[in-house]
This record gives sequence, C-alpha cells and structure tokens, in this order.
Amino acid sequence: MAKRPLRVVLARPRGFCAGVVRAVDIVERALEIYGAPVYVRHEIVHNKHVVDGLREKGAVFVEKVSDIPEGAVTVFSAHGVARKVEDAADARALQVIDATCPLVSKVHVEAQRYARQDYEVVLIGHAGHPEVEGTMGQVPGTVHLVSNLADVAELKPADPAKLSYVTQTTLSVDDTREIIAALKSRFPEILGPDVKDICYATQNRQTAVRLLAAESDVILVIGADYSSNSNRLREIGEEVGTVSYLIPDAAGLDPAWLEGAETVGLTAGASAPEDLVQGLVDRLREGFDVTLTSLDGIDENVTFKLPRELTVESPSPA
Repeated sequence: MAKRPLRVVLARPRGFCAGVVRAVDIVERALEIYGAPVYVRHEIVHNKHVVDGLREKGAVFVEKVSDIPEGAVTVFSAHGVARKVEDAADARALQVIDATCPLVSKVHVEAQRYARQDYEVVLIGHAGHPEVEGTMGQVPGTVHLVSNLADVAELKPADPAKLSYVTQTTLSVDDTREIIAALKSRFPEILGPDVKDICYATQNRQTAVRLLAAESDVILVIGADYSSNSNRLREIGEEVGTVSYLIPDAAGLDPAWLEGAETVGLTAGASAPEDLVQGLVDRLREGFDVTLTSLDGIDENVTFKLPRELTVESPSPA
C-alpha cells in the first residue's frame, strides 16, 4: 500500500549551541588527556543521550561533590555552580575543569557587579533549575527569584532605588520581556539588561520555531522533558496556535499525533544532538512518503574556547 505523503520541515537553527558543544568537548578532551574516570558534577547538559554517550566513554556523573574521590579530575556542568560547590571542590583538592557556558558566566559577573555596588539582585528564572541555583549561589548579597508576574507583585526590596535584575539564559523572550516591563513599572529605577541575558542560541531557536509554526500542522520538538530551553520551544509552538509535542527521541513519537497532518515541523533544543533529529526523520519515513525541506534561517558561527588546561599538548595529571 502506498504511503501517505508528508512534508517535513526542519527548523534552522536547531540542536546543539556553542555552549553545549564546548561542554561536551570539555568532557571528551578531559577523558583523552587524563583517562577514565572523569567525574562530572550534575549532567553536563540536559540530554540523556548525550550523558549516556559520555558515560560509555568513562565519565561518571554525580550530584554531590562529596561523591567524588579526593583529588579526582572533575568537570562542572554547562549550567554553572554556586560558590559553595567550588569551595567544596577545593576542600577535596579536586582538579576542576569548568564547563560553565560563557554566557551563563557573563550573567554571574553581571549579578556580582550589582551586588558589589550594594544593589539587591532580582533573578528572573525557574526555581530549582541548576543554572538558577548556580547564579543565586554566586552572588554575595540578596537575590530575589521571580518566575512570573505574581512574583513581581510580591517583591519587597529593602530599597527600591537600589534594585537590579538579571535573567536565566534559557527563558522565553516574550515572557521575560513581560516580567521586565512589570519590574520597571513597579521599580522605575531598577537596573538591568532588557532581554540581552537570554542567550543568542535560545533566541534564535525561539524565532525559528515561530517561523516553523506558520508552515506546520504539528510541531515535534526533540529534547529532554527537564530541559528548560526545549520546553520553551514547545510552549511557543502552542502559543502561536500549532499543536506541539516535546519528545526525547524518535521512540517518543505517537503516530496518532500526525493524523490529518500534511506538514510536520521538526526542531530540537540546544542540548539535543542532530543525530536524534535524523533518527526522527527516519522514523517518519517508515510510515510516510516524506518530502524533507529546511527553513531559511540564521547560520550560527559562534564558538567558545576550551579552558586553557585542555588546550596544551600534554598537561600533567595532578
């Protein structure tokens, strides 16, 4: 029986961002230089496939520094860590390689600068996210976490004239802009960067999914259900009126979702590798006569340097 035609449109850009590429490269390079095991505090990026692949090569993932043997080679994840984690690593004489995304580090520096000038810091972000916990733990002063407009209404700074804000890098641009507007309305003297703290890759992928929604009957987003930026992509697809699903890989596809659909849009969160996208395309080809096209979009050419200890020819293990 002939397969039903299905147009599949790939978002552009999609998948790995420069910060994720750098973080994965750091773990792989550390394994090459120092050999297994290399310990990684928290998942290096929020994707089970990436983590499992690195685990097979000899990476050991832990949630607590106390689970790492003294003196061991240790990588901090791309999300960043609190100062107390750094101090705990020092106490155990760990050989730390920091894979914190440079754009997250930039937010840390910005928040620290405000705190040193005696400003309280408002962090726009999601409670419990490792990036948020890391940022809050890097600021030597008062930090207020706000996640929505209700939180803004409840905010009670000691001095409204000495208030600043920064944002988690993986939020929805529109939601963040709305929260910033509410902060500025309540506290006209507040200092902050508009939406510039939201990383270029997050913004580019959100723009691409809006374009994808205009052409698609259904959107499939590949990413972990605990990945902030992947969840935002699905939410944005829904907000602009296109049924959208977040799946970890091709196995997560329910064919019933595609009943009656003529065009399916595919994208992937910033921590989802391209081979998962291609795997989903292959799965669709099993059931449909697929015509594959790609949106016009931004070509990202951003790269981040590896830490110095991984770029010399033959560093000596500790």
